[in-house]
Amino acid sequence: MASSLTSKSILGSTKPGSSSLPSELRRLSSPSVQISIRTQSRKTLRIQATGSSYGSHFRVTTFGESHGGGVGCTIDGCPPRIPLSESDLQYDLDRRRPGQSRITTPRKETDTCRILSGVSEGMTTGTPVHVFVPNTDQRGLDYSEMSVAYRPSHADATYDMKYGVRSVQGGGRSSARETIGRVASGALAKKILKQFAGTEILAYVSQVHQVVLPEDLVDHESLTLEQIESNIVRCPNPEYAEKMIAAIDAVRTKGNSVGGVVTCIVRNAPRGLGTPVFDKLEAELAKACMSLPATKGFEFGSGFSGTFLTGLEHNDEFYTDENGRIRTKTNRSGGIQGGISNGEIINMRVAFKPTSTIGRKQMTVTRDKQETEMIARGRHDPCVVPRAVPMVEAMVALVLVDQLMAQYAQCHLFPINPELQEPLSTASPVELEQPQNAAAL
Repeated sequence: MASSLTSKSILGSTKPGSSSLPSELRRLSSPSVQISIRTQSRKTLRIQATGSSYGSHFRVTTFGESHGGGVGCTIDGCPPRIPLSESDLQYDLDRRRPGQSRITTPRKETDTCRILSGVSEGMTTGTPVHVFVPNTDQRGLDYSEMSVAYRPSHADATYDMKYGVRSVQGGGRSSARETIGRVASGALAKKILKQFAGTEILAYVSQVHQVVLPEDLVDHESLTLEQIESNIVRCPNPEYAEKMIAAIDAVRTKGNSVGGVVTCIVRNAPRGLGTPVFDKLEAELAKACMSLPATKGFEFGSGFSGTFLTGLEHNDEFYTDENGRIRTKTNRSGGIQGGISNGEIINMRVAFKPTSTIGRKQMTVTRDKQETEMIARGRHDPCVVPRAVPMVEAMVALVLVDQLMAQYAQCHLFPINPELQEPLSTASPVELEQPQNAAAL
């Protein structure tokens, strides 16, 4: 901010040779005894836009709206020399895209991505990576009623309350199409984590409405992506997958919707990720996952069920394994203790509400505050959780890669204490210098 300094003598006399004051006071009024008064010039008001970026070291900004020209992201802070092509991102985008089965929205989008910057000759350059996905199947007329009346439990009303204006078609930024940028950047984050530390992130549907998958039916040590992707609801247990699909079909044919839960695990997470006090790892994961559309709850480890246990029952006792590593016999802590990863499997659950936009008559009010009835039009998921699986994976990956870079910068810049710390990377220096070996990740 521009400013100027004005100097004044203490007693007001600025004439060095003045004899109207006693000698003692003349010494005090010497030009060397001064007060600096700062006068400010005209202030310039600056507004910093917020809410569309996540991360400090690996920083992702998403852009675009449901019925605009397209959506995508800009990734700043990506390490150089990572092999990257559109196909690396497209796999997870295909898992997220609409129209993939009868239990998702019928909107037809290929969600084909284009990398417009930050990659040269198949390698990241260290400069911002820009990913763009065009919108091709917009139907703005489906939202004509919503330009007048608010959809119950949707963001229509609160966007008007905040901004005084909103994008009516498709819900604008509140639409799940915004998550394309998250999934694309998350795919890159997963690749970095896998290449550098051998970290794997897997999410799956563990509940749809009242169909709850028992925890003991899924082995988190051996769970595979193929098991999760073996059915359209993304539940690794075939029996419960059929029950979940039936539950979604039952409401879909009636123009209604249901919610559910996505469970996410992280294997081989480096130890030491997370920073006390306000940046604890579970706090960052909760913020990231709860920023997804339709989320209503988050828990990790024993979660709320841990409140029914005593300390003796809940504590994870330590032991030393055959490789001399400190481990825990149980994992009620969910792989995080004191806000810092301990090397065990990180596990969390994210609750998603039933889709707000449904084809049933409901009471609401118009923008001019008149009560009315409405039946929402458009194409919407009867249950969001099957498509939310790659979204949760992406947000978890963005948190972990950002925390990994923070840990490397603060605690691994100088040689580690080998008695207490482990290297962050599971790859040898030769492997890290030959990224082409990771092209198939």
